[in-house]
Amino acid sequence: MRTQPGLSLTYGLVESLGQAIVTGEYVQVGFPTEGELSKQFGASRTVTREAVKMLTAKGLLSARPRHGTVVEPENEWNLLDPDVLRWMLERKFSLRLLAEFTEMRLGIEPAAAALAARNADEAGLAGIRKALARMKAAAGGEDDPLSADIAFHVAILNATKNPFYRDLHELVNTALRISIRFTNRIKGRTASIPSHEDVADAIIARDAVAAQKAMQIIIVDVLELIRAASPDTESEAARRDA
Repeated sequence: MRTQPGLSLTYGLVESLGQAIVTGEYVQVGFPTEGELSKQFGASRTVTREAVKMLTAKGLLSARPRHGTVVEPENEWNLLDPDVLRWMLERKFSLRLLAEFTEMRLGIEPAAAALAARNADEAGLAGIRKALARMKAAAGGEDDPLSADIAFHVAILNATKNPFYRDLHELVNTALRISIRFTNRIKGRTASIPSHEDVADAIIARDAVAAQKAMQIIIVDVLELIRAASPDTESEAARRDA
């Protein structure tokens, strides 16, 4: 319990520095020294050192001989780290980044739906039913549409009973929260309840092929929506999010 305040300070510093790195704040001036960071943020050397270690583990920083700690190029960043992906998605509305993330979903979530149809136990099925009920409630203004939509997709990952899919829940939660918000702006509506119902029904019926196809339809629809969006749409979304 005594270490909790220090941990909170460390995570707060990681958040501030991570956002600054991703937005390019240190491109021209270079990354500050440990002493400079301690002075700037009023943090101890221990907290500062731990924050830098955490950002290094995320691929954003590295220590180089005679150069000190430097910011790594974007292609070295760990996009599978939820914090890094969130910082990048929050940095600026990007149709390219949204499309790339959705392409990754297309490779993961239909297969997860098929696996859930094969492996889900009663608790997993109950989680999917509950999330779908939340989506229906949200359509009537009784729940948050964004949170309910995310809960549905995360419930399917959990229902696979596969630890590797389950461990993607934080990444999916983080990125979908931003991705769905932006795509809803483009199309001016929330997720299709019938489409999600098709996925749930197929999983509950233990029809892996139908579950995979139904989830694929949802994600392909999103991907086509992003690819069809004009640069004007991207600019408008960026302006609203500023």
